[in-house]
Amino acid sequence: MNFIDYYKVLGIDKSAKPADIKKAYRKLARKYHPDVNPNDADAQKKFQQINEANEVLSDPEKRKKYDKYGKDWQHADAYEEAQRQGAYQGTGFGGQSGGSYQRYSSADFDEGDFSDFFNSMFGGAGGTRGGRQSVKFRGQDFNATLQLDERDVFTTQKQVLTLNNKKIRITIPAGVENGQTIKIKGYGGEGVNGGPKGDLYITFQIQPDPRFKREGADLYKEQKIDLYTAVLGGDVVVNTFNDKVKLKVKPGTQNDTRVRLKSKGFPKYKQEGVFGDLYITYKIEIPSKLTDEQRDLFVQLSKTAKS
Repeated sequence: MNFIDYYKVLGIDKSAKPADIKKAYRKLARKYHPDVNPNDADAQKKFQQINEANEVLSDPEKRKKYDKYGKDWQHADAYEEAQRQGAYQGTGFGGQSGGSYQRYSSADFDEGDFSDFFNSMFGGAGGTRGGRQSVKFRGQDFNATLQLDERDVFTTQKQVLTLNNKKIRITIPAGVENGQTIKIKGYGGEGVNGGPKGDLYITFQIQPDPRFKREGADLYKEQKIDLYTAVLGGDVVVNTFNDKVKLKVKPGTQNDTRVRLKSKGFPKYKQEGVFGDLYITYKIEIPSKLTDEQRDLFVQLSKTAKS
């Protein structure tokens, strides 16, 4: 695995404070966001690196390991366990009595030496060293971003993704939200010495439907009604997310009156057949062009209301 300098990716130095990391991440994420750079593979790759860098550097524990071990930071726990047990020179982990051994510390290595250390100590020659099994390392986790329209996640669907020239079929549950991340177990990097594979984390970027405002599983929509329907009452046909319904408007309905359509909202994540609600806000349209006859009628009505 090639080393990626996460500090360089975010354009900050190693002394950067959490606030500096957050600020740099937000600035670059906006610049390289796939919505801003559609069909730009280089921008998408850069965006993924920015997210990876932020994920590591914004987490104090991960950042500490990264600063100490570089690209091998994910194997830090195993290395430190080796330090505690004592690493026998030439034989890996000891079990032989009377052998001389050396305890290693991070000061004994430059950043680029850790990989050689791990290979010589835990891998390379194969199955066993010094009578014990080689230490197994879990593979690296992968991060990916998937862009979808809101309509795409109204129903559960299957998609095929290509990752490292491999096709992966995944199921996307209905109700996934923008920015939500799901884990696909075992689809990350290969393990070392027979260790388990890492996982694949997919972050969803959902393009909102302009007709609705979505909050969780609830949807909000404005519906225009004419003045006469608002005053006298009547019927109005409203588009829900996937069909149409006819609503009865009560006489004397006021502007910004809100009605709730139960279970006409968005699917609830991983709750089969359960939906949120749709809230309709009436917006009364005042006629801007009146005939002389209509104007006279409003004048008469006004006089009646004042008497």
